[in-house]
Amino acid sequence: MRDQDRRRAARVRVGRPRGPHDAPPDAAEAATGPDRPLRPARPVERARYWFDNTLARGIAALIGWLAVACLAVVVPVSALLVWTDDQAPDTLWEKAEAVWRNVGQTLRLGGEVGSPLRVALSVLLALVALFYVSTIVSLITTAITEEIIALRRGHSTVLEDGHTVVLGWADQTFTVVAELVAANANQPKAAVAVLADLDKTEMEEELRAEVGDAGRTRIVCRNGRTTDPAALARVSPATADVVLVLPPDRPEEDAGIVKNLLALRTAVGDGSRVRIVAAVRDARYRLAAALAAGPHAVVLEVDDVTARLVAQCARQPGLSLVYEELLSFAGDEFYVLDAPRRADIAFGELLRTCATSTVVGVVRADGTPHLNPPAASLVRPADRLIVIARDDDTTVFTEGPAPFDESAMVTGPAAAAPPERLLLLGWNRRARHIVRHLAGHVAPGSLLHVVAEGGACLAAEVRAAGAAAASTLSVTFGPGDPTLPGTVSDLDLASQDGVVVLGPDRESPDASPDDRTLVTLLLLRDQERTARTAVHVVTEMTDDRNRVLAPVQAGADFIVSGKLIGLLMAQISQNWRLAGLFEELLAPYGNTIHLRPAAHYVAPGRWASFATVVESASRRGECAIGYRSRDPGPGEDRGVRVNPAKDEVRRWNADDDVIVLATG
Repeated sequence: MRDQDRRRAARVRVGRPRGPHDAPPDAAEAATGPDRPLRPARPVERARYWFDNTLARGIAALIGWLAVACLAVVVPVSALLVWTDDQAPDTLWEKAEAVWRNVGQTLRLGGEVGSPLRVALSVLLALVALFYVSTIVSLITTAITEEIIALRRGHSTVLEDGHTVVLGWADQTFTVVAELVAANANQPKAAVAVLADLDKTEMEEELRAEVGDAGRTRIVCRNGRTTDPAALARVSPATADVVLVLPPDRPEEDAGIVKNLLALRTAVGDGSRVRIVAAVRDARYRLAAALAAGPHAVVLEVDDVTARLVAQCARQPGLSLVYEELLSFAGDEFYVLDAPRRADIAFGELLRTCATSTVVGVVRADGTPHLNPPAASLVRPADRLIVIARDDDTTVFTEGPAPFDESAMVTGPAAAAPPERLLLLGWNRRARHIVRHLAGHVAPGSLLHVVAEGGACLAAEVRAAGAAAASTLSVTFGPGDPTLPGTVSDLDLASQDGVVVLGPDRESPDASPDDRTLVTLLLLRDQERTARTAVHVVTEMTDDRNRVLAPVQAGADFIVSGKLIGLLMAQISQNWRLAGLFEELLAPYGNTIHLRPAAHYVAPGRWASFATVVESASRRGECAIGYRSRDPGPGEDRGVRVNPAKDEVRRWNADDDVIVLATG
């Protein structure tokens, strides 16, 4: 076909109407338009197209073009060097030989001169040497690259002994690692190995950003599935001191924790004495997790522990600050130390014998811990003491107990707690546990009003929770969305002794229940300003980073489930005897932490030492461990002072609280 006919046919094809199934015109066709002839390709475009086709032929073509490019630069420059040399040969042939030598030396081609056979053989040897060297270099480079990639993937084995292993990546990861770094601050050699099914580099970057400087503690991250025994071997759990198994983000994933613990038992062996601390969210999986972990493991239940603290803090403003102080390695925490090596001492007398530490219990010779034993019980040299101290080496026993002021002490029984009115905004899977624990703390005749968004199913669940707590707590339900202004404005906040704000259950790892919680807190804050009344608010959150965004008064109570469980796991991992202690502290019955009016112990307005408060509390069967001032001074962090010195003297006001360890 002639060129004119081809162009005419092309114009016909371009101008033809297209059907719905026809392909769209390409870019070249669209650029020409239906009535314009196709533009012939320019020589530059044809050359580029030919060059692209030669490169597509493979590595041989690429090497050829590379050689041409090198010769195009090396030969002219070598010729220029020879022709500009004052000592250059005279004849053209000798100059050509000099150019060849320069080219050969530059490209490592030998540069031999003489007969064509000699030149060809020298080039052949040079090419063989070049091929050998380049192959060796490429093999070494490939091996190094593969090793670097393997290291970046986190597939190498951690060769440590006595280290701490953290399995999983959850809300508690940053809290656990940060607490372990703080606990090992005075240790010359400590290591934390983290295994999760994430990119090793990403884990290390996030830990550096959230934890900061690790000091002497080395943090090692490895990639792998925590349910695979082969992947678990990468963090050497058999030689570890303790293994922490973090809970999942959602309770329906607790079955994976059981599988994780079974894989861990397989990796370390049944006869291993490695200590294991694990956590599940749903109570249904706690027994299975305990069986999978073995008899020497501690399994925590996230939902129940969170509900216990919410219930306790709902009645005692500021209690969450006390727990935060006691559970964090940054402040004063629990330790188990040897008792004084002298004759039997009464526990009540021993309370005032530690000048800078607070004795709260005894671990008998058989290993049984006893919190707040009777003041007349004897502490023997073979026993160990449970103390609250700044560090494990700061406890010093004096020759005799610190003196106290009898005239400043208050005698007589304390007044019984009156019934309370509480408000619960929101509902989630932990709410029924909160109602159950509230019933164990409040006085008979107390009232809990629930406001949550839901239909008949939610109303039935609230009624069922109220029926179980009917002996001391009456539960009522009012449907409503706590994130709507109309719902919050209808609340009678002035008549409430406390408000509990709960977020919804987490639907997915990317969803944050704290978003709705922050909206409710903002509306509550506005309602407080409108009604000119202050209300004690306890907020449950999942992410501690959202706490700084909460529009609440300073010193408000926050129960952050992820951080709380992380603190507990870190504390237990560093002192195994504390597992039973925390179990009793968070239980609805037994010895728990209380904030009680200072007027129950010392006369309001009197100046007295803390030893006087300790003695007054001991006569009531309680252990005084600190105080909270409603008007904190410049040296008091949010008014909470845990483990003050026995000789600290201050003026005790009527609105101050004493932090005690007591039953009831």
